[in-house]
Amino acid sequence: MYIFNTIQEIQDYISSARAAGRKIGFVPTMGYLHEGHLELMRWAKQHCGTVVISIFVNPTQFGPKEDLAQYPKDLDRDVQMAESVGVDAIFHPSVAEMYPSGYCTYVDVERITERLCGLSRPGHFRGVATVVTKLFNIVKPDQAFFGQKDAQQVLVIKRMVADLNMGLEVVMVPTVREADGLAMSSRNIYLNREQRQAALVLNKSLKKAKEAVEAGQMDISIIHQLVVATIAAEPLAEIDYVEIYSYPELEPVIKMGGPVLVALAVIIGQTRLIDNMILGVEDQCS
Repeated sequence: MYIFNTIQEIQDYISSARAAGRKIGFVPTMGYLHEGHLELMRWAKQHCGTVVISIFVNPTQFGPKEDLAQYPKDLDRDVQMAESVGVDAIFHPSVAEMYPSGYCTYVDVERITERLCGLSRPGHFRGVATVVTKLFNIVKPDQAFFGQKDAQQVLVIKRMVADLNMGLEVVMVPTVREADGLAMSSRNIYLNREQRQAALVLNKSLKKAKEAVEAGQMDISIIHQLVVATIAAEPLAEIDYVEIYSYPELEPVIKMGGPVLVALAVIIGQTRLIDNMILGVEDQCS
C-alpha cells in the first residue's frame, strides 16, 4: 500500500492505475478509522480495481467552537486498518497542500443544506462541499463511497455531483453499528462509560419511530413526538434537532406517503452525535 502526501504524487498514481485499465474507488475520511470506514472500503474493493482513501481533517467544515483541535488522530493505526481491507493507496495531505496561501474558492450547495446539520452548523456543508470537490478533482474516482450515518452529507454530495456534471457515482452504504446499536463514529471515543450507555437512546428513538410506522402510524407529528419523548427521557441527552423530512428531497411532510428520513442530533456530555433512519410505508430500512 502506498501513502502519498502531495497532490502530484496521488495524481501520478491514479494516472498509472487508469493506464492499466483499473476502475478507481474512493473513500474520503478524516481518519481515526473504525469499522464503518472499513465497510466503505470493502464496498469500494468489491466494485473497483483500485481503492484510494483520503485521510484529511478538513478545517473548513469545523465551526469556531467545534472540536477541530481535539479531533482524534492516529495515522499508524489508520494505515494498518486500511491495509487490512485491501486499500491500495492513502492520500494524506497537509492543510497547506489542500489550502495553499491565497486560497479563496469555495463551493456552496443551496436549499438541501439549509436543514438539519446545515442549520445547526452554519458553514459546515460549504466546507464539506469544497473539500470533496477538491478531492474528486484530485483523485477523479469512478465511484465514491459514503456512509448513511451522514445521510444529509451524502445527499448534498450527490446534488453537487449532479449539478456540476462531475461524472462519478456516489454510493451510500448502510450505517454500521456497534452490537448494542450505537452508530459507529470517530467521536464515540469522547464518551465515558455512563455517556456511552446514554448514547444508546439515539438508536432506541429511531427504532420507536420504525415500530410506529410498521404499526400503521401515518401522522408525522406523532412520530416526531415519540422520538423526542424517547430522547428526552434520557437525563444525559440534550436534543440539538429531531426532524422528519421526505427522502431524498428533504422537504417537510405531514403524513407518511413515501420514504422519509428521520434524522437527529443529540449532545451527550460535550459530544454531538448524529444518527438517522430511512422509513417508508411499505419498506423500512435502517
